Amino acid sequence: MDKKYEILKNIFGYDTFREGQETLVDSALSGRDVLGIMPTGAGKSICFQVPALMFEGITIVVSPLISLMKDQVAALNQAGVHAAYINSSLTEGQYRKAMENARRGQYKIIYVAPERLMTDSFQSLVQEVDISMTAVDEAHCISQWGQDFRPSYLKIVEFISMLPKRPVIAAYTATATKQVKEDILCILGLNDPTVVVTGYDRKNLYFAVKKPKDKKAQLLDYLSKNREKSGIIYCNTRKIVEEVEMELRRAGYPVTRYHAGLTDAERKQNQEDFIYDRRPVMVATNAFGMGIDKSNVRYVIHYNMPKDIESYYQEAGRAGRDGEPAECFLYYSGQDVRINEFLIGTQAENSGLDDEERELIKERDLDRLRKMTFYCFTNECLREYILRYFGEYGGNYCGNCENCRTEFEDMDVTEEACHIIRMVLTSHERYGINAVLDGVHGSDTAKVRQFRLNQNPEYGSLKDRTLVRLRQILNDLLLKEYLFLTTSDYPVLKMTKSGRELLAYWEQQEKKMENPEEWASQESFGSDGRVTDPAFRIILKLPKEQERTAAKGQEKKKKAVADAKYPDLFEQLRKYRYELAQKEHVPPYIIFSDKTLKELSTFLPTTKDAMLEINGIGTVKYDKYGERFMEIVRAYAEKM
Repeated sequence: MDKKYEILKNIFGYDTFREGQETLVDSALSGRDVLGIMPTGAGKSICFQVPALMFEGITIVVSPLISLMKDQVAALNQAGVHAAYINSSLTEGQYRKAMENARRGQYKIIYVAPERLMTDSFQSLVQEVDISMTAVDEAHCISQWGQDFRPSYLKIVEFISMLPKRPVIAAYTATATKQVKEDILCILGLNDPTVVVTGYDRKNLYFAVKKPKDKKAQLLDYLSKNREKSGIIYCNTRKIVEEVEMELRRAGYPVTRYHAGLTDAERKQNQEDFIYDRRPVMVATNAFGMGIDKSNVRYVIHYNMPKDIESYYQEAGRAGRDGEPAECFLYYSGQDVRINEFLIGTQAENSGLDDEERELIKERDLDRLRKMTFYCFTNECLREYILRYFGEYGGNYCGNCENCRTEFEDMDVTEEACHIIRMVLTSHERYGINAVLDGVHGSDTAKVRQFRLNQNPEYGSLKDRTLVRLRQILNDLLLKEYLFLTTSDYPVLKMTKSGRELLAYWEQQEKKMENPEEWASQESFGSDGRVTDPAFRIILKLPKEQERTAAKGQEKKKKAVADAKYPDLFEQLRKYRYELAQKEHVPPYIIFSDKTLKELSTFLPTTKDAMLEINGIGTVKYDKYGERFMEIVRAYAEKM
C-alpha cells in the first residue's frame, strides 16, 4: 500500500481522500507550495498532516487561536501521532518541556501562534531542527481584505525568510474572495503553487433567514423540538450573550456561554463543557468557535446578523462537520444593522492603522455589511447567494434552503420601483431609506417636513401601498443594483446606471401616452400600463402558502436526519462514547464521530475487518476502541 494511503487509513481511519486532498498532498510531497481553499469540514487538516508524517523533518503549523491548536493536537495524539502546540496558554514549565521535546525530535507536527514565531526561544529552536513544511491555517488572516485580518500573520513572511532553508509552504482557508486569494499568493510569496479550490458548497447544511417579532420565543420554540442536539447560538454583543444564556438556563437547557469578558479560566471551562457534551448548547460571540473541530454540532443559530458573509459562512460552517444534515438559522432585525455599524466604527478606531487605511477598511466593512443585509432579504436561493459572493456560480435552486422550499408568486412592481427611484433623483440623492419611503408613502413625519419632501412631486405617489411592501421593493432595488446605499456615517440612497436607464425608459414611454387606451399599442407596455419588456421590468418574488411549504420542508429534514437503521443502538453507542470520553478526558467526537456511530448502528459489524470498513475507524482507533464498541453491537445483534 502507498505510504500516504497507509497513513490515511491507519491514523485517520479513511479509505480514500476527499475531493482535492490528494492533489494537495502530492504537490506538497513533491516540494511544491500549495494553496487550498476548501469549505469548513472538507478536511483541510488532512492535506498538511499526511505529508507532515511523511517528511523527514518537522512541520510547523501556524494557527490563529488556542482552541484550534488544542483541538487538533488532541486529535493527533489520540490517533498516535506526537504533536504539540506553542502558545500563551502554556506555563513556563510546559513551554520549556515542549521546546526540549521538539529539540529531541519527539514531535512531527508543532502548532504555533503567529505571535510566537519571532521570539528568541522559538527562533533558536527552528535554527537547530529541520523544518520540512510550514503550513498556514486560516490563511485569509494575512489579507487586509480578509474578514479577520491579523497583522501578526505578516510575521510569517519574516519567519520563513530567516529559516536556514526554505520549506514547502502550504496555505489553507475556508473563505477567500478573489482579492483575498491574490493577497495570500502574493504576500506569502508562494512559488509556482498548486492551487485547489474545491468549491464552497456545504450540501448538508440547511439555510434559513427568520424575522421573528420575538427572537427569544422563536429560539425557545426551536430548542424545545431539538433537545437532544448540540448547537451554537451566536450573538453580536456580550450583553446579548448574557441575556440569552440566562433565558435558556431558566428554561432548563444545558447551556453555557463564551465571550471576551469572561476570565480565561471560565472561557476554558465553558468551552470544554461544550466540546465534551456536558453542556451541548453554547451561546457565544464570534470570539468562540474558530477551529473548534466538534463534529456533532447539529445547528448554528445566529441570534443577530453578522457583519459580513465571510463571517456568517465560517460560523455557520461549524455545523455538520461530520457531513450529516445540520441547520443554519439567521434571526434578523433592523437593530442588527445599527449594532454592526457601531461595531465597525469602533473596530476602525482601534485598528492601529493610519487614517487613510482606517477609512478604507471601514468603507470595505460597511459594503460587506450591506451585502450581508441583502442576504436577509433576498427571495432567491440562499445557498446560491453565498456561493455567488465567493465567485462560484451554479443553479438558482438548491432544494435545501428556506427560499427553495417556499413557493413564490411573481408581482410586477416596475411602476412602484420607478416612483421610488424618481423620489431619489428629484430629492438630489441626499436622503436615506426611511426618508425616501416616508416621502413616496405620503407620511407626515418630522424628517419629511424637515427635508421638504412633502413638496416633492413624488410625495404620496404610492400612498395606497403599505410601508412594508414599499420596503420590500426598495430592498429588491438595492439587491438588483438599481440603487445603492452609501457607506458614510449617514448612508444615503444614490442612483446607479441601471436605475437611471430604467427610469429614463419608463419616463420616455410615459410621455408618449396621452390616454390609457394608447398604452396597449406600445411595444413594451401592456393594456394595464405595466412595462412588458423584460429588460425594463422589476419582478418581486413574494412567498405564498408559507405555513404549508415550511411544514413540508420540516418533514423532509426529519426524514433526512433519521438515517441510523437502528436508532436505539445508536443511542446506546452514543451513551457509551460519552462515558468513555469522560474517563479519558477527551471530547466524545474524538473517539468516534456521530457519522461513525450511525454507520455502526446500520451495518452492525461484528468482526475486525467489518469494523475497519466503517468510515472513521482506522487501525489505531480500532486497537483503542474497536472491541469495546463491537461488544455492544454484538449484544444488540444477538437480541434481534
